[in-house]
Amino acid sequence: MTATAPRYMTRFRCLAQDCEDTCCAGLVVPVSEDRLKRLRDAVAGGPDAERVDAFIRQEPGAAPGDEAVIAKREDGHCVFLDARKTCSLHRAYGEPALPDACATFPRVATRWSQGLEVTGSLACPEVARLCLLPEDALEPVSVSEDLALRPELARPVDGDEDNAWTRHAPAVRATALALLQHRELPFAARLFALGQLGLRLDGFYFQGTEVFRGAAREGADTLLSELLQTFSSPETLTALHGGFSSLALPGGPWAGICATVLKARRGAVRSERFLTLVDQVLASYGGEDLIPEDAWRIHEERRARLSPALAERVEQYFRHHAVNHWLRHAFTDAPRVLDYVFRMVLREAVLCWTLFGHPTVVALCAEPPSDTEAARSRLDAAAVECFQIIAKHVEQAPQLHSLAQGLAGSGGGETLGRMLVLLKGL
Repeated sequence: MTATAPRYMTRFRCLAQDCEDTCCAGLVVPVSEDRLKRLRDAVAGGPDAERVDAFIRQEPGAAPGDEAVIAKREDGHCVFLDARKTCSLHRAYGEPALPDACATFPRVATRWSQGLEVTGSLACPEVARLCLLPEDALEPVSVSEDLALRPELARPVDGDEDNAWTRHAPAVRATALALLQHRELPFAARLFALGQLGLRLDGFYFQGTEVFRGAAREGADTLLSELLQTFSSPETLTALHGGFSSLALPGGPWAGICATVLKARRGAVRSERFLTLVDQVLASYGGEDLIPEDAWRIHEERRARLSPALAERVEQYFRHHAVNHWLRHAFTDAPRVLDYVFRMVLREAVLCWTLFGHPTVVALCAEPPSDTEAARSRLDAAAVECFQIIAKHVEQAPQLHSLAQGLAGSGGGETLGRMLVLLKGL
């Protein structure tokens, strides 16, 4: 056992044709030169040779050396998807012939200095189910590197001793994960505390920092260690929660931002599941021309009507999603911790808006409070659908990143202040 993974990944098995969605649609599949050669060798002389040459090629305008991509049909599905909702190339030639993205999805492998970690993408419905629903889903367990299928593709997080940004990343991430799991505080308060941590780090710990070099290194190391210890203290978190809970913010801007995100993606996505969900959610909040203040009032009323047991269940969905986000996406890709936290909070806000606009959740909120197994199953199914569809079609979209960049402002206190608006509905 040379790697670690959250427990849910040890339970994952592809549902293939029984899945409610398909990973062979809605995603761009790059094919490296080496993998394309292997595939061509596998299909040489057979009925698929001509199709591989015709449908796996560089996109128009691509620069020399760019990876090829697999073409899609008019409906957005991969040209190699067969009538049984399975990959015809995989069926005929096996996993070794597949491009890396096809072979490894929904697995995400990252190589940290302490070893390989394998997590999953919630863009897969089965991963979403396994990650969100079982209480023990995020428990770390030791696994074989083979769980990643192609561990040599793991993305390395540079552990260079001279790079303080990545050298201290495991400790920063551990503090963030412990904070997210601090269930004594409301979920929104935990995110606020994360934002405060990011703000405190902004002055000296960021990508490209020079504070940790030379004679100043020992003092900077100590400062970072003490700050992380402070944010591991229950007393600090309780005090931050007190300050956060005393804030009074309007909810209209939150509702307006969430609606804008879904509308922006609607014109760029061909998935019928996504388009149907977006239309249903928008309609539940007042339609295409919804009034943000009215939409906020509707959202607030729904949350107040949900039974306590189901509200606790909702908290688990978001806690698991946030923890998995920190495991799946290295925060070191962002320029600063606060920037990373802001973008994550935007994702959580859009998910919350979508979940409480899902027809099933709208119905549960309108019914007398119910803590039955049937009610929980209905809520679980709605959550899996929402989180999976948003993960696949919204979370990595350029429109979301552009919006996040504009919303975040100039950084520091301004970014934290704007993040407060996104925390309003969580």
